[in-house]
Amino acid sequence: MTLLLLRIALRNLLASRLKMVIVGGLVAFGAFLVVVGGSLIGGIDRGMQRSIVGSVAGHLQVYSSKSKDDFAIWGSFGGSPDLTPLDDFPRLKRALVALPEVATVVPMGLSNAMQTSGNSIDLVLEKLRAAVGAGKRPETAALATHVRRQVGLLTEDLDRMRELTSDAAIDPADIAAIAKASSPSFWSGFDRDPLAGLEFLENRIAPLATDSDLLWLEYIGTDLDQFRGSFDRLEVVDGTYVPAGRRGFLFSKFFYETNLKLKIALRLDQIAESLASRSKTIAKDERLQRQVRENVAQVKEIMLQLDPLTADEAAKRLRAELRSSETDPAKLLASFLTMDDRTFPSRYKAFYERLAPLVTLYRVPVGGTLTIKAFTRAGYMRSVNLKVYGTFRFKGLEKSALSGSLNLMDLISFRELYGYLTPDNLEEIRRLQAGAGARRVNRETAEADLFGSGSALVTVNGPSESEARGGHGLAVPSGLARARSAGQAHDRVYTQAEFENGTVMNAAILVKDPRRIARAQRAIETLARREGFALKVIPWQKAAGMVGHLITALQIVLYTMVFVIFLVALVIINNAMVIATLERVNELGTLRAIGAQRGFLLAMLLVEGVVISVVFGLLGAGAGAVVVAVLGHFGIAAPSDELYFFFSGPRLFPAVEVANLAGALLAVLVVGVLANFYPAWLAMRVTPRQAMAAGD
Repeated sequence: MTLLLLRIALRNLLASRLKMVIVGGLVAFGAFLVVVGGSLIGGIDRGMQRSIVGSVAGHLQVYSSKSKDDFAIWGSFGGSPDLTPLDDFPRLKRALVALPEVATVVPMGLSNAMQTSGNSIDLVLEKLRAAVGAGKRPETAALATHVRRQVGLLTEDLDRMRELTSDAAIDPADIAAIAKASSPSFWSGFDRDPLAGLEFLENRIAPLATDSDLLWLEYIGTDLDQFRGSFDRLEVVDGTYVPAGRRGFLFSKFFYETNLKLKIALRLDQIAESLASRSKTIAKDERLQRQVRENVAQVKEIMLQLDPLTADEAAKRLRAELRSSETDPAKLLASFLTMDDRTFPSRYKAFYERLAPLVTLYRVPVGGTLTIKAFTRAGYMRSVNLKVYGTFRFKGLEKSALSGSLNLMDLISFRELYGYLTPDNLEEIRRLQAGAGARRVNRETAEADLFGSGSALVTVNGPSESEARGGHGLAVPSGLARARSAGQAHDRVYTQAEFENGTVMNAAILVKDPRRIARAQRAIETLARREGFALKVIPWQKAAGMVGHLITALQIVLYTMVFVIFLVALVIINNAMVIATLERVNELGTLRAIGAQRGFLLAMLLVEGVVISVVFGLLGAGAGAVVVAVLGHFGIAAPSDELYFFFSGPRLFPAVEVANLAGALLAVLVVGVLANFYPAWLAMRVTPRQAMAAGD
């Protein structure tokens, strides 16, 4: 019976080839889209998981359920989420690590700061202040000469501005400040009282230089040693990793290059990268032409860094490179930076070999000190000086702006910036108390102790012994406790207990079996309820914020398209089969007359729909599988730096997934049955009498 139904179905379909091709084409395209689109989205999902899990999020994130905000690494419009510190993190960590599903737990905190990168005058003035403080007269004189030259450049800018606009458009205070700093009397007075001169230069002259940037500095405070051991994609690019137990800072290589590098050098790097791809040329690409023009227009960015001696040396090197007799360093530099496709390779090389050694390429050099100023949780400003040990990146994500936006610092420094007592703060408070002869009192008896007869100096509610052990959750009032000198606080080695016993805002959890993340999440949630931990547990998708929801959005778009295609196919198949049924009334009546039952007619028409769906569905799914296999072999290049993160590298390698093939075939079968059900129902109602009447 089955063979008979198949033969009849094939005969009927071949008798109407045009309709079969139109309907089958829609079915095949839908199946093709399910296989290809599903495989691409699956590949992006796996790529995002590798990027997010392997960089900062881990498989799961835990944070306090008492928190005001939901935790999100990226995509929070209000800055870092407002989290409540985890209660008793050491006990929590021991309980989590004891679970068979958990591999490791990494303590963390996420925060940010707005600060300037400093400008060329700031950098020189910093060196000048250090030389004055050290009593180095020759160095002081040389740096003072450099500053005078910088003031001269500002004077030239002011003169050009006056030519373009009226004096009324310029702040009179700025005019007066530059005039004062340009006068011989100011510099003769500087020799007598350099500190007063420095204060004026720092407050009134340095802000007039426009080569500084306002930076949005995002950072993760963590146990750096444990972080490196848990996230194996991390690698140091420049410098070294922060030594175990030390305080320090690591810049993301992407952030370091993009935000702290000399802008002229950064543009040259970007041009070189574009030309290396052989897809662009300066002559034909407007963006590259604009970058060349910007470099020429911003020659002052380099001139501000050059003292008289280095300016002469730069002019000498540029004359040799350009084979020019020009003596003005600014004009030589402008001519040098006017590059085209022919001259760019040699001049790009010459820039780094001849000019770069004479200037400061990075605002904060590796091995230097970074001062981070941030608002604490209580709303007051704190600052921390940290040694920049180096730069890092996550392998495969070198060009990702998302993973490259986050920098790393030690957990002790994070706590200090966030407004919590650190071991150094506590030690300083005790030292001050001891020096003042203060003693500890209870709040209940404070009034009597303070104002009673014979009262001595006291401290109310000073750090307790429990606070001394870790300072957990204790906010530091502004100006109360300062860290010890930078040389003391940042050279000491902290114990593992000091890292773990203090404030921890959230923690990344890596599981032993990545295929069972949901199982691990349920186990942690059960543990939290049993042990009384106020805990929220979220998977990596949710921890990533809006970025993690991208896959869901892509899936919605894909399956909406598939639904529309199959809906159109269903309507067309239904209409075609209804027309075919009406045209076949005589045939159907004859079959009824010779004994065919209604069930046979129903099965015959349904088989026709199933055959066309299966045949063309297999063709579409097969074509999709071939396309995915080819793409999986060669890879899909990331068309932009932003997609590096979603591809987890420069190329995406999708794979044919059995689930997509099965889903495509199931979808076309459902469409075939549904589209033919109504025509089959009509056929069942045809009687021999109606058939003969139709034949007549």
